[in-house]
Amino acid sequence: MEKYAYILTVGLEIHAELKTRTKMFCDSKNDPDETRPNVNICPVCIGHPGTLPVINKEAVRHVLKVGVAIGGTLADKSSFDRKNYFYPDIPKGYQISQYTSPLVSGGSFNGVAITRVHLEEDTGTSLHDKGNYSLLDFNRAGVPLMELVTEPVIHSAKDASHFARELQLLLRYLGASDANMEKGEMRVEANISVIQESRFKNNELGTKVEVKNLNSFKTIERAIEYEVKRQSALLEQGKKVTQETCGWDEAKQQTFLQRRKEESHDYRYFPEPDLPTLHISSLPEFSVEALKRDLPELPSEKRARYAAAGASSVYAEMFVYDARYGKLFEDTLACMNMSGKNRADTAVLAANYIGTDIAGLVANHGEAGLAHITPEGLSAVVILLLHDEISSRGAKDAITEVFEKDGDLAEISKKYMQQSDENELKKYVKKIIAGNERVVIDYKAGKESALQFLVGQCMKATRGAGNPQMLRELLIKEMLLK
Repeated sequence: MEKYAYILTVGLEIHAELKTRTKMFCDSKNDPDETRPNVNICPVCIGHPGTLPVINKEAVRHVLKVGVAIGGTLADKSSFDRKNYFYPDIPKGYQISQYTSPLVSGGSFNGVAITRVHLEEDTGTSLHDKGNYSLLDFNRAGVPLMELVTEPVIHSAKDASHFARELQLLLRYLGASDANMEKGEMRVEANISVIQESRFKNNELGTKVEVKNLNSFKTIERAIEYEVKRQSALLEQGKKVTQETCGWDEAKQQTFLQRRKEESHDYRYFPEPDLPTLHISSLPEFSVEALKRDLPELPSEKRARYAAAGASSVYAEMFVYDARYGKLFEDTLACMNMSGKNRADTAVLAANYIGTDIAGLVANHGEAGLAHITPEGLSAVVILLLHDEISSRGAKDAITEVFEKDGDLAEISKKYMQQSDENELKKYVKKIIAGNERVVIDYKAGKESALQFLVGQCMKATRGAGNPQMLRELLIKEMLLK
């Protein structure tokens, strides 16, 4: 059978629980860390007859800020709809969502076109691991939920995963959501299709399969890669791909059928009669200008600024994702307050020691010692390095000592400063030469690496404090005299 090349297309639907004091339509507490079941509930969020919802203003603000950050169009008017389906964890028998008029339309993020961003309420939680029955916890029911939908323009599993990771970062920077996937605060659904390359060139797309509740970035990649293989195999055999909704089996590393895919009419959407239309444009605090003034420096902007300062792309990425290191980097540069070439050099050195040495100490010993490394102390070490007054080895040792034992890094680094006293260094040089006669012979025979070995031995003997260039010159001079 003839084999064809296939093109993958992915569209993402990403839900994120928003950080608000109360739920979306009532004053029950929004607390993702609550472990006791059914304590943050009230007649509104568990659907008692006769209760009326009230819109959470802060949740609306969060979504509009996301809209401004991605360059989307904010709605002039926005309204809510009822999405009808009957699951045990939907206490009202419907979910209040947005269908016809979302808060945000269009925009682009991380190079991916956005369809819409809207608000809805979350469902409760079903617990199925209690034996031959299930339990329901409605603490999460009614929590404000942002849904962002992309256009079907992603063509690799890695790009899909990277988009989700960048969106998580954006939500954290905006303070809109913690978006912890392991806690279910951010859930990803991928609409996946493949089609023969020749048909894709005619702007056709394949039949999409939705994979729901992908709860890690690795899982997003694996689910998409599995579906590409499964759907391609079906098409190779002359079979059709069925539009359906699937889950992901982590143990088997494969998708499984949950139900045949619903269409929008299956949900019987209709306007929510108990909520008024939101007239966004009539509220000055929700204007684009006001929301822009409220935005922090975005991850993409911070990444570019770190790179311009002199951090490598790897370190810039680390500092953007981990605010502890980013703040230490910025504050260290501010302490040095240098300009021109010196500023670029100090930025490179500071980034290297934070991204490699300090991050390595945190990884091996925990973050307690990070509080001992101050911007003032680190800047003092970097300036000593810049002026060749301390060796790289000496700087590492000073940082390690302070990280593990506390102390003033600026003061402690002084005892690791390079020795440049020729008479003192000669003592070490003569001792090393006397103890390595075979290596000296190798050097005289033209083996350059022998000299590097001897310099290393001298540095070890001086505990990293010897000036390596001076040691090198003294070694050559002494060996020529032998």
